[in-house]
Amino acid sequence: MSFQRTRMSADRTLMSVIRTSLSLIGFGFTIFQVFQKLHEMQVVKSSYAAGNFGKALVLLGILMLALGIGYHVSYMVELRRLRIELKRDGLIHGETRFPVSLTLVVALLLLTIGLFAIVSMVFGVGPFH
Repeated sequence: MSFQRTRMSADRTLMSVIRTSLSLIGFGFTIFQVFQKLHEMQVVKSSYAAGNFGKALVLLGILMLALGIGYHVSYMVELRRLRIELKRDGLIHGETRFPVSLTLVVALLLLTIGLFAIVSMVFGVGPFH
């Protein structure tokens, strides 16, 4: 039972990383798009500083998410290893499965979307251009 609580706690931590990363990626992309449109409408002379700030926020969100995913995966691998060891020693029963975390799947999908967004912002190609 304690392994399930620990696993759920790790999922909650990853959800916090997802929430913060999503905010950074969303704000960065929005800032970039708003100032790009204002520049196209000739409302502002230059949008380079705002564009760079938007790109930096998106990159920060992607980096934070990638590190959070890496930490989560390494933590879960170690937790599984410890569970197998305790089961082998007869200290726990260990009959329940350790399925893939839906939170991890969502984090990987968000990472993919974030990568598409930054490629679109930097190179002007892709689904978000």
